[in-house]
Amino acid sequence: MKDEIFTQEPNKKFEFDEVVASVFDDMLSRSVPFYDEVQKMIISIILENEADDKRVVDLGSSTARFLIDLHSQMRTKMELCGLDNSEAMLSQARAKCKAYGAKIELKNSDIVTSDFGSSDFVVANYTLQFIRPMQRNILVKKIYQSLTKNGLFLFSEKIVFTDKKLDKTMIDIYHNRKKAHGYSDYEISKKREALENVLVPYTIRENIQMCKEAGFEKVDTIFQWANFATFLAQKARD
Repeated sequence: MKDEIFTQEPNKKFEFDEVVASVFDDMLSRSVPFYDEVQKMIISIILENEADDKRVVDLGSSTARFLIDLHSQMRTKMELCGLDNSEAMLSQARAKCKAYGAKIELKNSDIVTSDFGSSDFVVANYTLQFIRPMQRNILVKKIYQSLTKNGLFLFSEKIVFTDKKLDKTMIDIYHNRKKAHGYSDYEISKKREALENVLVPYTIRENIQMCKEAGFEKVDTIFQWANFATFLAQKARD
């Protein structure tokens, strides 16, 4: 379905409910710059290191789009697990997994408080930005501890810039892109209002520092377009 959620006045803050879940894949493709290309890149990195006994955990797996795409390209029998705290998203995900014949474990789980077990790859596609800052640092430390030796944490985030003029320029560039993908000024404005204090972005430096404080020695920015970035953090051998 086409994302038309903000064509009318919203009556609440943004949340991942049934309405959002029903249009979420379209929202991603039209709202997140180069979403498909970034997901393909992350999948390629995982496939370069895949093996039968390895486990991939997707935090905030939403409709399982990423995991289904990964599953379709695997040559081995990696274990795939998706965690999300929105039952509406998980309902969509289960239906899609069944339709594609994808063997993926899906759990209704609070990623901040739950134990998601040992893993070789942890992926978080635009998930951390919805976690409150103090909890975010705790979560990233938990991710580090959950990873096996040489494990990879791959995550994408909306970012901000310390230079306010540059930050506004990047936001304007992003909004112009959204308009080119069919969103009106009204929709863009209303969604931004709905996300205020719900989505809390960091700078690139803050994201890298958060990972290093959690224990990651190597943290790189592997993609950036305007105010969107993707990071790769690697856990070294003990």
